[in-house]
Amino acid sequence: MPPKGHDKSVRRSIPGLSSLPRPLYGRTESLPNRALTRRHSHPWVQLSYAIQGVLEIQTGVGRFVAPPERAVWIPAGMPHRVFSSPRTEMRSLYIDCSVSQWAPSGCHVLGVSDLLRELIRAFSQFPVEYDQSGPHGRLAQVILDQLAEAPQIDLMLPLPQDSRLRQIAQSLESHPEQQTTLSHWSDKFGVTEKTLSRLFLRDTGLSFRAWRQRLRLLGALTPLEQGERVTDVALACGYDSTSAFIAAFRQQFGETPGEFFR
Repeated sequence: MPPKGHDKSVRRSIPGLSSLPRPLYGRTESLPNRALTRRHSHPWVQLSYAIQGVLEIQTGVGRFVAPPERAVWIPAGMPHRVFSSPRTEMRSLYIDCSVSQWAPSGCHVLGVSDLLRELIRAFSQFPVEYDQSGPHGRLAQVILDQLAEAPQIDLMLPLPQDSRLRQIAQSLESHPEQQTTLSHWSDKFGVTEKTLSRLFLRDTGLSFRAWRQRLRLLGALTPLEQGERVTDVALACGYDSTSAFIAAFRQQFGETPGEFFR
């Protein structure tokens, strides 16, 4: 089940490339509306990045969220869907496996430095079949070097695998503001609250409370980036007060919403 609001998204096409024209290939897109792609995979690595807007990559194990200054590294062969917020400006990279042997095997969020951001901006202006032995090729190598050094950032929501927990997750994704307790779900499924709590920790590495808080805060990134008031976002996420929301946001991301998007 897609995260809240994604069911109204415009379907986005996937480029029909049989191979990459160069080991590092850039794709530029302007997406005025909320958009999504069907589940798919590539025989190459994808760096899903936007200089404006918020991206979310959903795989079988979790949701990876990338507001500006972050990007999602998607390994070759990994099935995924890409969601984007309205008015997203994408500057994605496709990377041949032959030039990215250093990369970890899993999907993860990367921090994008000021230098890397400007390098990607410049690269997006290059011709598709740029001269690999000239200045364009050397800049492409600098981008690869910067990606190899980019820090990993914990902007991922792990998805539980247990079928009962999946129902809980889907309900909370559709209505993150709900205050339903784990006790309610234990009554529904005919198991103890302790059992569900143990399963949540086993499947996600997080307690139920921590998982729900991360769901809410990651979901808040898109409306905040779109300029919605912090108070309105806090209430939509199920927080009783703006101060409680800001405190939780700072605890999760190390900054207030204003500092995070500045």
